[in-house]
Amino acid sequence: MPRTKKTISEKVEDNRIKENNLIGPEKFTRDDNGLLKNISYTFNEDGSVNWRAMIKDDHLFPNRGWFESRGKDIPSNAEGLGDHQLLIKLSGIKELARLRGINHVAYYTEKCELDHVAVNCTVGFIGNYETGGESISFQDMANATLDNTSSFATKFLETIACNRAFVRCVRNFLNVHIVGDDEIDKSGKPPALSKNPSPLSPHGLLEKQFGNFDEFKDKLRELYTSKVYTQDVGVIKEWNNFTDIPPKEARILIGLINS
Repeated sequence: MPRTKKTISEKVEDNRIKENNLIGPEKFTRDDNGLLKNISYTFNEDGSVNWRAMIKDDHLFPNRGWFESRGKDIPSNAEGLGDHQLLIKLSGIKELARLRGINHVAYYTEKCELDHVAVNCTVGFIGNYETGGESISFQDMANATLDNTSSFATKFLETIACNRAFVRCVRNFLNVHIVGDDEIDKSGKPPALSKNPSPLSPHGLLEKQFGNFDEFKDKLRELYTSKVYTQDVGVIKEWNNFTDIPPKEARILIGLINS
């Protein structure tokens, strides 16, 4: 079929769309220093970008826990508060990442158990004048457990761990010292509880059998020396208490010890 010629009004509309679609790309471009041309940056005395100053107030709010632990009234907003008295929303971290410029984000699950997930996050930051134009990959790690999450978050430990790792990665690379809201332990449980495994858990059974971790380490050394237990020694050295032992390894050890 022959192509129908566009009417004058259709041609006008096409031109309007083309012109409109150029607005974003023309604004969202970077200069030779790797900075967005439509953004007014704040700089430190040494000439580096003050990324802390680039965080908008609507991404910040008072750290309720800091004030409650000291018996102080909780301010209604973030105005006049120090970085240690504030929390930053995930949206603020995403905004900083967008301003700085990133080209990839990757996650690696270090540990994934029903009650404990640990994730490594690697963010690739594009080159700018601060890095001599070179792209930089930065990595950080975070975890989520039943002891440091609450409410619905306990059902989405993988997601919470990923968010926490991303927040830590971006803010630590950009030298932002405000803790992310996603990083906060909202379980309300005292820290001591995280070191007291259930007596029915693999950790609890090991603790019940040995009483203290030093006695267990002696037995572990004996199993390793006799090549009965062959876990990598580098992994074993990271175990400082019973709860550091992965449940799977704890079950293996219980079987070897009781055999």
